[in-house]
Amino acid sequence: MKDFQSLRIVFMGTPEFAVASLDALVKAGCNIVGVITAPDKPAGRGMEIQQSAVKKYTVENNLPVLQPEKLKNPEFLDALRSLKADLQIVVAFRMLPEAVWNMPPMGSVNLHGSLLPQYRGAAPINWAVINGEKETGVTTFKLKHEIDTGDILLQESFPITETDTAGDVHDKMKAIGAQLLVKTIKGLADGSLTETPQLSTFNIEPSTLKHASKIFTETCLINWHKPVAEIYNLIRGLAPYPTAFTFLEERKLKVYRVEKLNKVPAIAPGNFETDNKTFLQYACPDGYLSILELQLEGKKKMTIADFLRGYRFTN
Repeated sequence: MKDFQSLRIVFMGTPEFAVASLDALVKAGCNIVGVITAPDKPAGRGMEIQQSAVKKYTVENNLPVLQPEKLKNPEFLDALRSLKADLQIVVAFRMLPEAVWNMPPMGSVNLHGSLLPQYRGAAPINWAVINGEKETGVTTFKLKHEIDTGDILLQESFPITETDTAGDVHDKMKAIGAQLLVKTIKGLADGSLTETPQLSTFNIEPSTLKHASKIFTETCLINWHKPVAEIYNLIRGLAPYPTAFTFLEERKLKVYRVEKLNKVPAIAPGNFETDNKTFLQYACPDGYLSILELQLEGKKKMTIADFLRGYRFTN
């Protein structure tokens, strides 16, 4: 048993999602002895050197930071070892070699964006929305060899509404997850937490697990021959990134927001109707999806009214 604020903690993370967790730990008085994040790299049209969201936070808050290219590099491992961490916290980072996750005496804790063991993998938020789930949550668990399979420490669930996008769920999750991490560290420090094996606890058959594999371009292409509800969930689940897309007169059209119209289509699936002023709706087998927010290839993101004001259809 240790005092919560005396634990030496190394935090690992890269994107904005991880910043919420790091900030919550700092504000809770955790002793962050080091932060590991991705190296600075060129990005954007000007290919200017960009820092990760976590790196920016560490600089603003005067936290020591390491940015290894390779996690198995002996120099990095020596530097990590010199921090003498009791515990490592991992949020939205890359896959760790055993030499890293097994280094501290209290192990490494990961925050995952689902109610494990469901939706193990790279894109749990996207797939939960794509699959039309009514609920998701966050899980803290101990890292081990197989990805997202370690023993569970704590979980917290929350609802997914009918209109939530992956972006909406992401924003709720980062706040809920940050507080769950603080609670987890306190529980580990005072010895009140029990590690719980995933499958045996929930009595779940491996064949019933839903996976959260990486999103590929082909996942994002809208198939208008599928039911309205399925396409609606796909669009929500890929917004704002990486974004579902279709084609409008042979130009790629990203679709961010749609409305379901439950009326019998008068045209074949994949064809569209428009009044050239207020609506653009694509037909599905069992109804229409009316596009509310979109981005045509080479143009900026805009509302349907703004788009139709400037677009001229060829037919």
